[in-house]
Amino acid sequence: MANGIGGYRDLLVWQRAMAIAEATYQLTRAFPREEQFGLTSQSRRAAASVAANIAEGYGRGTRPAYASFVRIAQGSLKELETHLILAERVKICPPGSTDAVLADADQLGRMLRTLLTKLSPKP
Repeated sequence: MANGIGGYRDLLVWQRAMAIAEATYQLTRAFPREEQFGLTSQSRRAAASVAANIAEGYGRGTRPAYASFVRIAQGSLKELETHLILAERVKICPPGSTDAVLADADQLGRMLRTLLTKLSPKP
């Protein structure tokens, strides 16, 4: 779909999303066992969904479909941010433990907005 790109795994936006998913899994390992089916599971699903939707959209092969999946990835990213902020607020994780993931998520959000702008039809 893009020049010089062999597949979605070559996309920096996908690579960053995968790094955030990996960091989320590591962070949530320390969550209490009673959160296994709560914030742990929800955070992990949201994080994995970001990268998965970038990949799925890329694989659809059309700009409108890709843009649609990038929007879904943006929503999943905001969902992840909310889960992590809540986890810290309700003291499931120590203060500041989510800062790095949230900073990376903020940067990825900007990257997704830029990608979406490039995929959107020009007036």
